[in-house]
Amino acid sequence: MIIIIGLGNPGEEYKNTRHNAGFMVLDKFAKENDFPDFSLEKKYNAEVSEKNKIFLAKPQTFMNNSGKSAGSLAKTYKLKSKNFILIHDDKDLPVGKIKIVKERGSAGHKGVESVIKAIGNKDLARIRVGIAPNSKKTPDAMKLVLKKFGESDKSLLNKSILKSCQALETMIEEGLDQAMNEFNK
Repeated sequence: MIIIIGLGNPGEEYKNTRHNAGFMVLDKFAKENDFPDFSLEKKYNAEVSEKNKIFLAKPQTFMNNSGKSAGSLAKTYKLKSKNFILIHDDKDLPVGKIKIVKERGSAGHKGVESVIKAIGNKDLARIRVGIAPNSKKTPDAMKLVLKKFGESDKSLLNKSILKSCQALETMIEEGLDQAMNEFNK
């Protein structure tokens, strides 16, 4: 079983914010691969969808407590961090870029930190989705992650969402190393 967790914040007010890039990728991946609609599963405190031993989860705990959902899923299915793929926003990458990593630290991302504390980091694969604006001025991280994407960033965001979905398919079908070779350019 593979559990793919997309990070974000629940609720309409956060729907199209930069912090919700993980949710956006998971929504697109589910749609492109004919997964059932997401439904709230209270025991995981997440919206979930499952198909062919691939379990998609969007924690409904708010970003900084995402590990609660991840930990519950790991415990229920008796899985280790190597069975998880985490998708999240990354303020250190520009909009339109993604990077696949394994066993990396959180780099200050509280949602990632929460998941690592809950399930560990050994062989944990992550897709980092760039959210930094393509401008010289870098806004405060707390303000940046809660901002919505501007019109100029939307086409770049869509490219990175599609690229992330393709990377997920490669990770599932051909393995992490192949996905890293293909998408980390």
